[in-house]
Amino acid sequence: MKRRTLINSAISGLIALGVSGVAMNASAAEMEKCYGVAKAGKNDCQTANSSCAGTSKADGQKDAFVLVPTGSCEKLVGGNLESA
Repeated sequence: MKRRTLINSAISGLIALGVSGVAMNASAAEMEKCYGVAKAGKNDCQTANSSCAGTSKADGQKDAFVLVPTGSCEKLVGGNLESA
């Protein structure tokens, strides 16, 4: 009985991982760059003054972006779809 329960649990876990992986890939395509809302050091990619993620110098830096769900950027205070 324990062996069967263990096997069923393992199979259920693998199925759950597979489903969550598909959901993550689908949602990644539905993201947009939102400029001007990143906290200092929390940007997702390069800016005009730095070359990698996590290097923005100030909160709300106009050329630093974070990825947000499509359609939500302009609802954020200071959010802009274009770099300033």
